[in-house]
Amino acid sequence: MRFDRLNNWTGWAVWALATLVYFLTVEPTASFWDCGEFIASAYKLEVGHPPGAPFFMLLARFLMIPMGPDTAALAANMLSVLSSSFTILFLFWSITHLAKRLSGEQDPQGGTLVAVLGSGVVGALAYTFSDSFWFSAVEGEVYALSSLFTALVFWAILKWENVADRPDSTKWIILIAYLMGLSIGVHLLNLLAIPAIAMVYYFRNYDFSWKGLAITGAVSIALLGFVQEALIKGAVQLAGSFELFFVNDLGMGFNTGALVYLALLLALIVGLLMVSRQKGWWAVNTLTLGMAMVLLGYSSFATIMIRSAANPPMDENDPQNLFALLSYLSREQYGDRPLAT
Repeated sequence: MRFDRLNNWTGWAVWALATLVYFLTVEPTASFWDCGEFIASAYKLEVGHPPGAPFFMLLARFLMIPMGPDTAALAANMLSVLSSSFTILFLFWSITHLAKRLSGEQDPQGGTLVAVLGSGVVGALAYTFSDSFWFSAVEGEVYALSSLFTALVFWAILKWENVADRPDSTKWIILIAYLMGLSIGVHLLNLLAIPAIAMVYYFRNYDFSWKGLAITGAVSIALLGFVQEALIKGAVQLAGSFELFFVNDLGMGFNTGALVYLALLLALIVGLLMVSRQKGWWAVNTLTLGMAMVLLGYSSFATIMIRSAANPPMDENDPQNLFALLSYLSREQYGDRPLAT
């Protein structure tokens, strides 16, 4: 039997075991910490504490609808159950991918096959039953879904690594960009996968050198900072500047500046894609598509403004306009603590 088929079957068997364990131990109601707030915010699509988790909120609400109001807390907890078990699945496949690479065999057989699959089973189940992960897997918190996105993007870069020499391999890079954009709407922890993704890209395309490794590390940290500051905050800040100019200086209606900003941004993306395709600038084309996918995923934060404008019972910071949203995303209510001085 081919390795790929055994690898898939074994992965799904590990997933089934993890799902069963988490299903049998899931919290029936709200747990401590932020769980009650997340469950309440998802049930009525309310605005929780900064910087928000709109994509988690939407997914939890999606599960709550068929399960009914009496089991709303359980529905949110089941989102964590499924997110965690799928995290285990992608973790298994990532481990076996790396173990297969270490074995040096394209289609492992015999003892090598047992070693590769055994590595995946041991690693995945060790994480399944680890204390911190098991706790987050059975309660309505964002960390389980955040772990799924982290496992998924790393698995995706390993899939890219398999086909990096093919012309269509960039589809995996585009997928990763979209997943990273979505993950921002869950928890910023997922951004820490960027350096790991950069390392896989470096080792796949270049021969090892300490200089190259250092440059890759520096670029990945810079990219992490770019997403955190220039993209997450900068996009909203620039939209706010447009809104201020069109409303205060030109005397136009509210949200005019935001609409003009979105129209110009869309025109810029479409223009870059058309020109780069005509000129054969495939790196520019891929970069533009990647940025567009990140922004598309990040757009889940529009939910925060839309729901805040409806004045729900829980409406922390009241981020119903771009300026309040920027303060919300910047977590200004928590203040600063100068730890280095």
